[in-house]
Amino acid sequence: MDLLDFSDCKLYFEDELPPEAERLIAQAADDYGDPAAELALLRAHLLAPEHLTVLVSLYRYYFYQHRLADVLIVADHAKRVSARHLGIPADWRQIDETQLGAAAATSFGLLRFYLLALKAESVVLLRLGRIAESRDRLNKLAALDSRDHLGAAKLLEVVDEFQSEDATPAENPSLTLVAA
Repeated sequence: MDLLDFSDCKLYFEDELPPEAERLIAQAADDYGDPAAELALLRAHLLAPEHLTVLVSLYRYYFYQHRLADVLIVADHAKRVSARHLGIPADWRQIDETQLGAAAATSFGLLRFYLLALKAESVVLLRLGRIAESRDRLNKLAALDSRDHLGAAKLLEVVDEFQSEDATPAENPSLTLVAA
């Protein structure tokens, strides 16, 4: 299955959003940088707790605020919502290629969203220094995406390279890689 071809599928943001939740998301964008922005997003979440547009909005807000623990909570919630709609296990470790194929038949766009949410979670875990947890998710993604359309295998290579550099003494100790 080509995980890059989503030309013939519905995407998460095409699902109708309750007008008040849509208004609150727009308000949050206008109020960005002010505590009122988070409040507006949380109110939108109360109105549409399983709408992926709301969850993506919360994810982005927390990510750009560098609130990575909150990002992980939202990403996990988005994965669980997606998994339930796709009929796949809530635990990503239990997903196999057969379930992936059935999920693709249900909603290819939602499956792609789910897999990208898992990858996003991996990136956040890397930023938090939780390498083993990130690596587990990336290995699973790489196993499910043999053509590496989602870039998990490539990201694993970067993690491996970075870890091997960390294991050897640096020639110039003043150079440090910091995740942005």
